[in-house]
Amino acid sequence: MPAIQTDDLTKRFDDVAAVDGLDLHVEDGDVFGFLGPNGAGKSTTIDMLLDYVRPTAGTATVLGMDAHEESEALRERIGVFPDGISLYDRLTGRRHLEFAIEWADAADDPDAILDRVGLDERDAARSVGDYSTGMQQRLALGMALVGDPDLLVLDEPSSGLDPNGIRRMRELVREEAANGTTVFFSSHVLGQVEAVCDRVGILSEGELVAVDTVEGLRRTVGTGSELRLRVTGDVDLDVAAIDGVESVRLADGILRVACSDPRAKARVVTRLTNAGIEILDVDSEEASLEDVFTAYTTDSNGFESETDETAVTEVPA
Repeated sequence: MPAIQTDDLTKRFDDVAAVDGLDLHVEDGDVFGFLGPNGAGKSTTIDMLLDYVRPTAGTATVLGMDAHEESEALRERIGVFPDGISLYDRLTGRRHLEFAIEWADAADDPDAILDRVGLDERDAARSVGDYSTGMQQRLALGMALVGDPDLLVLDEPSSGLDPNGIRRMRELVREEAANGTTVFFSSHVLGQVEAVCDRVGILSEGELVAVDTVEGLRRTVGTGSELRLRVTGDVDLDVAAIDGVESVRLADGILRVACSDPRAKARVVTRLTNAGIEILDVDSEEASLEDVFTAYTTDSNGFESETDETAVTEVPA
């Protein structure tokens, strides 16, 4: 049974289709990255999955239950980290967690959750109004973890986090996934998604334009990896005939080999070495998720849609 299943899910606002015929399938236990530029419909999709917004057409099933008809029961099994969460300035961090535990009728230890998200005893005793944006994000993530949810919905969870906070957030996502929790992870920070997600869905102008692993998406749009070899002399060998090699170019002693299959890089090095060609240096570069994202969300004239915002890239910590 999939953790999330939508069929022809559609939401229109007046004459604008924010989400248009979405057919989405998220397997139980997956860490699923949900990508798209601003205005693509990501937040509207999440709102429909959580029954905050009713669809114009189509259906959504979450954890085997109808997202609308059984929304109350679903909320007991879902931890939500919403984009732009508002906390109570006068309450302490600990009190926020205590309330979350009471509302969920859970038996969680507030101190254990605070420790998991990187907030110490002094932080817990402070009013949230004195928190930095990153500390508020950490607390909100802790509140989403209350009750050991079967599904975590994280909407832009890394916003405002410093590098240590981002690293801890990634660790938490991996820990939850290892324990069987499904994670639905919406983000503009492509490095975050690439670092933690099993599969990725790309939404553009309300439509799901691609779903696959990051490597699968790379292969589909022809943005694989490039192997750069510093060699001596000419290469009297048909490198392009090697399985998984897309193109070959030799200039200024650098042999550039574009590969659609990462395993082709080892084949190239082995074939050159066996042919007696001296390799002085080896370098390799994978196509980033940004390259894939751009390929799927840019029109044929090379322009993003007017509502789009450039996604943020980040070197994984």
